[in-house]
Amino acid sequence: MQPERLIIIGNGMVGSRLLEELLKRDRDRYHITLFGAEPHVAYNRILLSSLLAGDKSEAQIMFHDRSWYQQQQITLHLGETVTTIDPIKHLVRSDRGTCLHYDKLVLATGSRPMVPPIPGHDLPGVIALRTLDDTRRLLDACTDRRHAVVIGGGLLGLETAHGLLRQGMAVTVVHNSTHLMNRQLDETAARLLQGHLEQQGIRFMLNADTRVIEGDPLQGVSGVAFADGSRIDADLVVMAIGIRPNVDLARQTGLAIGRGITVDSQLRSSDPAIFAVGECVELHGELFGLVAPLYQQARALAEHLTGGSDDHFVPAATSTQLKVTGVDLFSAGDFTESTQRQTLLYSDLACGIYKKLVLQDDRLIGAVLHGAVKDGNWYFDLIQNGTSVAGLRELLIFGSAFCAQEGAGTLQAA
Repeated sequence: MQPERLIIIGNGMVGSRLLEELLKRDRDRYHITLFGAEPHVAYNRILLSSLLAGDKSEAQIMFHDRSWYQQQQITLHLGETVTTIDPIKHLVRSDRGTCLHYDKLVLATGSRPMVPPIPGHDLPGVIALRTLDDTRRLLDACTDRRHAVVIGGGLLGLETAHGLLRQGMAVTVVHNSTHLMNRQLDETAARLLQGHLEQQGIRFMLNADTRVIEGDPLQGVSGVAFADGSRIDADLVVMAIGIRPNVDLARQTGLAIGRGITVDSQLRSSDPAIFAVGECVELHGELFGLVAPLYQQARALAEHLTGGSDDHFVPAATSTQLKVTGVDLFSAGDFTESTQRQTLLYSDLACGIYKKLVLQDDRLIGAVLHGAVKDGNWYFDLIQNGTSVAGLRELLIFGSAFCAQEGAGTLQAA
């Protein structure tokens, strides 16, 4: 049998992982062609903040060099964007004039940064950190600029702020909520985190409504003004307020679109020959931005495409850890409180230690840890497995070693 023609559009982290999973299962089933809009081989986007901070080199964040693709007999089109898909004739066309036929097609088009249309958002010196080239631009900016404003107090914003601080910039983080990382942390943990980052030298403006990025097209950014009439000087502004799925190509092709490309649990789009995976995907109204469920999607799709088990992607609980030197922080599951839930707390704020566990029906459903995170993965396993902790309710807050000593054998998976 001749190998089927599989085209993957998108050479980001998920497209690269899908490729690896396919080769691991059945390297002879497909002739694979990979399109990447960026001119680089696939790299670990999560480590861009580490590259910015100087903790990693570009070579250290690359997954494979070009020779690896040649060895795997992958046809690689880098720096080439697919502009049209003909779902009737099963053809893709690129901005370089390439026209190829596919038997199966995978969209791994990822996402793009959200940039609010506030006045001045298009000035020189306003950058949204998303790609390797964005990181290079930030590093270049650090050589002759001194005052950075990072708009967004989520995970990416804080990691970016830390990287800029390491490059010698004066950094202010602007956030429109009452506390940092408001999707992953409660207020107590966020206050501890903020205090730690302030000690490192990062400044914060919370509940801040950015109205104007000041400057001019020739000189670039000069400051940021807010709804309350205040302003701060800035010659560099980094947007880190979120991402939006890249669905333009899918929409143009006529695929079903919600907020992302609508897929079923086998990652199949509304066209039976076209699949989608990664941040561009929407399943049952849910979008995905963390690496764990994205890699889970890649495994499930590889199983399906290679005729393995009839695997389905079922979203699981996710966890968050902050990659900032000196900050120990862990968050997982749903830690919001209600009358149907029980909350366990351990707090030693003088030492920067805070633990919050949320239980429902004798099962752990959420955890927030600051300053003492060694049990994070253990708590995460309990959340993912739906383990009954009824016999250890009074001991759970003290961690796995204490529970093993005092209540061995009392944990039961659902």
